[in-house]
Amino acid sequence: MKIEPPLEQAILLKRYKRFLADIRLANGEEMTIHCPNTGSMKNCWAPETPCWFSRSNDPKRKLPGTLEITSTPDGFLAGVNTGRPNKLVREAIESGVIAELQEYSEIRPEVKYGDENSRIDLLLIDGERRCYVEVKNTTLGVGDGRVLFPDAVTTRGAKHLRELMAMVEQGHRAVLVFCVQHSGAQSVGPADEIDPVYGQTLREAMDAGVEVLAYGCDLSAEEISLRSALPFYL
Repeated sequence: MKIEPPLEQAILLKRYKRFLADIRLANGEEMTIHCPNTGSMKNCWAPETPCWFSRSNDPKRKLPGTLEITSTPDGFLAGVNTGRPNKLVREAIESGVIAELQEYSEIRPEVKYGDENSRIDLLLIDGERRCYVEVKNTTLGVGDGRVLFPDAVTTRGAKHLRELMAMVEQGHRAVLVFCVQHSGAQSVGPADEIDPVYGQTLREAMDAGVEVLAYGCDLSAEEISLRSALPFYL
């Protein structure tokens, strides 16, 4: 995903009220921008560290910028804009990067499905075949290249797993894709200590036939893209 114009660099001062972040520009000016991340962003940032943000000239917006990439306390980069992963995964499918999700003729985003009033991130279609793809942004680095999901309790995430299991039961393919926006990622797994219910539901989903994929990302001010598969460990 090319980013035009390229992201601007600043210093992240604080993140607060979940959706707000204060930054300091190179000229010393301080600015409040939107933080598009509903999670805790645990281990994703520290005060007075470099960050990158995008600007908007939309007069209807209350805040002029959007936080995109942060520096982790151990020196890596984390992509914190949760609006990007669906587009990144779709682009990676269309370009052939995600080999496991090829040979579908159509991709539909945000399709209503299931019994719990859900929307699937991507529905892949080829004739009568259906593949339901749920995407999760993954940024919780815990050391030694290990990156976990989730970074906060997610009842919504557990609901999505139940919906995927129901699709498998109906004879369809269902895939959970961890989009790992962490430059130090070497492997991926569930954050059982943070949300044991999600971890247990994930194991049940895998036993039921839901496939799990994890792909790392290259992160820069000019481009963010999925690069290669990462091992997933329970």
